[in-house]
Amino acid sequence: MQDVNMAAGLALVSSRFRGLLCVRVPPVRVLVPGLGPVQTRTFALNPDPDPGLAQNPFYSKYHEKIRELRSSDPQEYKARMEKRSDLKQERVGLSKQEEFIRLMDTKQEKAESSSSPSAGVSGKHKTLDSILNFDLVQDKTGAEISQIWTQFFSSKDTISASIPTETFELMQTRAKSSPTFLFALPRSDGYEFFVGQWSDLQLHFTSLINLKTVGDHAPCQLMLSHYPELKHKGVVLMTAERDHSALGVHEAQCLANQVQLFYGSRDGAYRLVEAFNYHPEEFKHMDVIAELEQSRVVVAT
Repeated sequence: MQDVNMAAGLALVSSRFRGLLCVRVPPVRVLVPGLGPVQTRTFALNPDPDPGLAQNPFYSKYHEKIRELRSSDPQEYKARMEKRSDLKQERVGLSKQEEFIRLMDTKQEKAESSSSPSAGVSGKHKTLDSILNFDLVQDKTGAEISQIWTQFFSSKDTISASIPTETFELMQTRAKSSPTFLFALPRSDGYEFFVGQWSDLQLHFTSLINLKTVGDHAPCQLMLSHYPELKHKGVVLMTAERDHSALGVHEAQCLANQVQLFYGSRDGAYRLVEAFNYHPEEFKHMDVIAELEQSRVVVAT
C-alpha cells in the first residue's frame, strides 16, 4: 500500500511552477457512481524546500522514500515518473458532470431565493436554463441527462422525473383535449380527492375540499412543471413545487405517478379522463379508485 501511495506521490502535474508533487486522494463525495472529482494536495519537490512547506505531512511522509528510490532503483523511479504523462492529459480536479450538477444547484438556489414566500404554490413557471446550463449537456445522451437530473433532485425536498418524449407528447395532446381530472390520493382512512388542471406545461393540483370551500380562490397545493427544451434528446424533464403543509413528498409522488397513468398510458385509464371532461354524468369517482388499485402506481405512505 505504501508503494502505491508513493507512486501516486511521484506523479507530476502541469503547472506554471516546475516541480509540483501531486498526491491524489479519494473524493469525499461522488455524486454519480463512477464519476467524481479528483482531489489533490500539492507541494514543491525541491531539495531545499521552504521551511513552512516542509511541514506538510505528505512531504515528510514521502520525501525520504522518493529520495531513496531515486538512488537505489533509478529504473523503477523512471518508470513511475513516466506515468505522469497520463495525469497531464486529464483535467485534474474537474468533472464536467459534477460541474453541471453544481451549476444546477446554484441556479436553483438563486431562483428560490428570488421568490417571496406565499400561501400555497406561487405558480410561476421557471425556465429550464434557470436550473441548468445547456452548454454542459449538449454532448450528453438522453439517458445521461436523465441520470444527472434524477441525481440532482434526489437530495432535494421535492420530486422530479424524466419522461420519454413520446410519452410526454401523448400526455400533452390529451391534456389539451381534456385539461381537468379528479385524482385520488390514498390516506390511512380512505382516499382524498385532488383536482388537477393543466395550463400549458404546468399541472396544478388542489384538494376537492378546497374547491368546495373557497371555489376559484383555492390555493395550488402542488404544481408539476415540464421542460421540453431537450426533447430532441428523447427526454422531457419534470420537477415540482408543493405546499409543504398540505402534501408530503410521497403524496406528491403518488399524484405525479397518476398523471402518467391517466394521461400517458393505456386508453382504458384515459377514458375516465374523457368521461370527467365530456360526460360528467357517466363519471364515477369509484372508477378512479378501482383503476389505481389494479395498477402498479406507488401509493402514498
